[in-house]
Amino acid sequence: MQRALRILHVDTERTWRGGEQQAHNLMCGSKARGHAVTMVAQPGSPCAQRTRQAGIDVVERSMRGEFDLGAIATLTRLLKSGAFDLVHAHTSHAHTLAALAAWRADVPCVVSRRVDFAITGSPFRRFKYRHGVDRFIAISHAIADVLAAGGVPRERIEVVHSGIDPARLARADRAGPRAELGIGSGIPLIGSVGHFAWHKGFDVFVEAAALLATRRPDVRFVLVGAGELEADLKQRVAKHGLTPRFAFPGFRDRAPDWLAALDVFAAPSLMEGLNTTILDALWLERPVVAAKAGGIPEAVLHERTGLLIPPNDPSSLAQGIERMLDDRTSAERYGKAGRRHVESDFTIDTMVEGNLCAYESILAKRER
Repeated sequence: MQRALRILHVDTERTWRGGEQQAHNLMCGSKARGHAVTMVAQPGSPCAQRTRQAGIDVVERSMRGEFDLGAIATLTRLLKSGAFDLVHAHTSHAHTLAALAAWRADVPCVVSRRVDFAITGSPFRRFKYRHGVDRFIAISHAIADVLAAGGVPRERIEVVHSGIDPARLARADRAGPRAELGIGSGIPLIGSVGHFAWHKGFDVFVEAAALLATRRPDVRFVLVGAGELEADLKQRVAKHGLTPRFAFPGFRDRAPDWLAALDVFAAPSLMEGLNTTILDALWLERPVVAAKAGGIPEAVLHERTGLLIPPNDPSSLAQGIERMLDDRTSAERYGKAGRRHVESDFTIDTMVEGNLCAYESILAKRER
C-alpha cells in the first residue's frame, strides 16, 4: 500500500503538446489514487487551464527561462510551506528551476526526460544532468541510453513508458475529417499528426508523398498540426504540385478523429523520445510506417506492429506506405498486434504506477 504523497509538478511550456498531456495524465492518476497534487504552470497557459479544470490545485507563475531567480524563490517557498514530499519537473527549463528549489528546500527532485537529444554543450548543461536530480524518468530505453551516455548514473534513471487513454480513442470518428476534406471512404488517405518542428521529419513525408503521387493518383495526404515549419512545408507541397491533394487542417483538439480517418499513419521523425501519437495510431489499429529513431522501435516492432524504415529516407517511407496500401492482410494483422502491444505496455495506469513506484524508491532511499 503506497503512502499518500504531496507532489509538486512544474511545467514551463506555454503550449500544449505530448509532454503536457502525459504530465496531465500523471497528475490526474495520482490524485485518483489519493495523492495530493499541485501544478506550477505559466499564467494563462493551456497547462494551467486544463489542470484546474481537472480539479487539481494550480499555481500560475511566470517562469522566464531556467535562471529565473524569482521563479526559483517561489518554488522554494512552495516546497517549504506546502510540506511537499518531492518536486517533479516536466520540461528542460523546469528541470533547472525545480532542482535548484529542491536543493534549497531539501526535498527530492524528479525530472521527466521525453526527448532523445544528446547531452552536450556548456559545462553547466553537463553539470545539471549529473547533479541535483534524484531520479530521471525516461519515457523509453533509448532516452535512458542517451542520459547514461551523457554521464547520468544508471541507478538514477528509471524507464517508464508514456501511456495513452483508450477511452479517449474509443470515441474517434473516422467519417468527420473525411467529410471535412471532401474525401470518400474508399479514397486512400495518408498522413501524420504532430508539431511542425524539424525533428518530426515532416519534410521527409512531403518528399515521400511526391514520390507516391506519381504512382498512385488516387492517394490523398494530410498533415494535422501547427508549428514553426508550417510555411516551409506548404511551400514544399506547392513546389511538387501537390496542393490539390494535400491538406493542412491545422491544430485539432480531436486528433484521434484524424488518426482514425487515415489508411496509413506515417511517423518520419529524425529524433523522437517515443511519440504518443504513434501509440494512439496503434491502438486505433492504423497501419504504421515509422522511422527507426529514438524510442520508436519500442512501440513499432518491425513486421509485427508496423514497419520501420531508415530516418530521413523519403524513398523507403514511400515504399513502406505503398506496401501497407497494397498488402491489406498484413496491414490488418499489424494493426491488431499494435493494439495488443499498447494495451499491454503503454497505458496510463502503467505509466502512473511506474512514476509512483519511482517516487517511493527515492523516498525510501532518503529515509535509510
